[in-house]
Amino acid sequence: MPDASNRILVVNPGSTSTKFAVFVNSSALVTANLRHSEADLTAYSGRPILEQAGFRRELVEGELRRANIDLNTIAAVAGRGGLLRPLSSGTYKVDQTMLDELHEAKRGEHASNLGAVIANELAAKIGVEAFIVDPVSVDEWPEYVRLSGSPLLQRECLSHALNTKAVAKRYAAEHKQKYEDLRLIVAHLGSGISVSAHAIGRMIDVTNSREEGAFSTERAGTVPCMKLVELCFSGKYTKREVETLLFREGGIQAYLGTKRIEEVEKRIDAGDHQAVLVYRAMLYQVAKEIGAMATTLEGRVDAILLTGGMTYSPRLTSSLAHFIQWIAPVTVYLGEDELQALAEGVLRVLTGVEEAKTLGAAAVAMAQ
Repeated sequence: MPDASNRILVVNPGSTSTKFAVFVNSSALVTANLRHSEADLTAYSGRPILEQAGFRRELVEGELRRANIDLNTIAAVAGRGGLLRPLSSGTYKVDQTMLDELHEAKRGEHASNLGAVIANELAAKIGVEAFIVDPVSVDEWPEYVRLSGSPLLQRECLSHALNTKAVAKRYAAEHKQKYEDLRLIVAHLGSGISVSAHAIGRMIDVTNSREEGAFSTERAGTVPCMKLVELCFSGKYTKREVETLLFREGGIQAYLGTKRIEEVEKRIDAGDHQAVLVYRAMLYQVAKEIGAMATTLEGRVDAILLTGGMTYSPRLTSSLAHFIQWIAPVTVYLGEDELQALAEGVLRVLTGVEEAKTLGAAAVAMAQ
């Protein structure tokens, strides 16, 4: 029988939603996806994103009351980790150092920054500890991977580490192998696309979906650098407008005016040649990145794992598999079950399988 004392509340804030769940061990007891309208968020426009923490926490508490979940039965709370300093993979306690770093937001404003803050506020009410698991700043790169070609423009490791690591470990468990013994490529296909290579239990390279790699439904990915320079100095756009063009209104949105893969596929079926072209171009770029990651693994790849929101499209995954299945067997993990990944990370700590880390200790480990 599951140990009911291992009841874990997990929170995953997105730009326009807050997902949360209560798990008993690895089984979800309650899950919810709270959508936030433009009207809800208008009051926070132009302000630091962490100012939304109280608003979102109260919504979560309200839903928990409606589901008859007593906060006092929760053993631990976890939030999605945000744009912290480069960290090794693992489960981290939320402490004042982490909260201060998120408030400073030196690496940028992002909805994931809210995860630790909301988790900490909820945990404080209950009297338990708060955690994050595999934040987007997980960095396990060898030093030579950071060089871009200009010492002024070093590559930065930011990725969908939470889902990527969870899927890789899930694949290993399903095949009765250790994650540390496998050589894997994981392609996270969501509003941002990151393709990563895994060996000896580390993510040794990954495309930073904020600024490189394949274009996605809303991100431009790698673009011609000299043309980007010309665009930036054309006088037509502000810095913020250029960032929006590349990060929120790039990719499929820029070419076709939609961010929905289902809509693109409907246009393809209706004979829209532009939709065919853009769809194929995105898959081509993803396949090319997967091929590049196979090179980082010296051509010895045990499996390629496809995950993220786009994997709900059988057409997309089968078309992509056609490009890459010669490299290694392809396995699809539908969606991005980050709530479960958060619960699994905390459960490893509660059951003594893994020891929770802190930011201070992590900095020492990274330096060694």
